[in-house]
Amino acid sequence: VKKDEKKELYYLEEAAIGGHPDARYNLGCYEEENERIERAGKHWIIAANLGCDDSIKALKECYADGKISKEDFAAALRGHQAAVDETKSQQREEATIFFVKH
Repeated sequence: VKKDEKKELYYLEEAAIGGHPDARYNLGCYEEENERIERAGKHWIIAANLGCDDSIKALKECYADGKISKEDFAAALRGHQAAVDETKSQQREEATIFFVKH
């Protein structure tokens, strides 16, 4: 099957607009591959604010390379932590324990 990159990018953008963090992360990777680091960073910051762990890793590398500011990285970390905290609940923890046991 032939890969249609324009169609792939279109649907990634649609999913990202719809709030899908992995799609936003993948758009960041696409922008990085095309050497648009500033745009990649923006996508990864948004994905991090939605709780995407891979985006935090990518931002950490960008920060280490001096491609994003300390303030942007710190804000992304705070946003990521807030998103992760929002998904925590007693019911989810109990479900995790249940599925690990079975």
